[in-house]
Amino acid sequence: MAVLESDTFKMTAGKGIYAEISGKKLMCGNESFLAENGVVLTDEIGTVVEKLRTQGKASVLAAEGGKCIGVLAMSDVLCPEAKDMVGRLHRMNTNIVLLTGDNKRTADYFADQVGIKRVCAQLLPEEKVSNIIAIQNEGKAVCMIGDGVNDAPALKTANVGVAMGGLGSDIAADAADIVLMRDDISKLPYLKRLSNATVNTIKFSISLSMCINLAAVILSVTGALNPTTGALVHNAGSCFVVMIAALLYDRKFE
Repeated sequence: MAVLESDTFKMTAGKGIYAEISGKKLMCGNESFLAENGVVLTDEIGTVVEKLRTQGKASVLAAEGGKCIGVLAMSDVLCPEAKDMVGRLHRMNTNIVLLTGDNKRTADYFADQVGIKRVCAQLLPEEKVSNIIAIQNEGKAVCMIGDGVNDAPALKTANVGVAMGGLGSDIAADAADIVLMRDDISKLPYLKRLSNATVNTIKFSISLSMCINLAAVILSVTGALNPTTGALVHNAGSCFVVMIAALLYDRKFE
């Protein structure tokens, strides 16, 4: 196998790569990247790209000099459980937004397959971050699920980042708060319900502790509690809180 050494190599995140090899200027990336470097697509290439988009395929264009010489078509494969997972999250009053670097038509194709209504396409990594910040500014908590290198900044910015441990990149896993070791996205609704139950348990436990302490103070002032019985009431409150928290262990919601 021959190994070609590049005289010049440049990469633009989310757009493409440029290299000079043996005096030839080679590029590989999306349409905007090629256009920025002076490559004009022919009508034939444009027709092929549009056809691929209607099929839900992402196109990577290859160019030599100022001419596009090829189109690489790639397509994601939907997980069988994706549509059911999205439906369960919708029933839990969770707003789902698809943030992707793919073309709008390709993104819409996959969004329609699983029932996602809001799509933000053709995003660079920093634009994904901007979209998450905009949602957070609306007073909403954001859980970001991703697996690629370009998802890492968004995973770090979100309130909670969830990465795929098997198929995902190491950078995404490092940036995330939660890593799904088996890449089983069907667990996301369970994760949402468990997080809701945990927050509700914390709020209830704090309220219960405050009520018990308030009652203990009042009873102590009236003389109904002495130091010994007061200590017992205090420890009883702590035991109640621990027992309530223990109910979260191996919680089944369905």
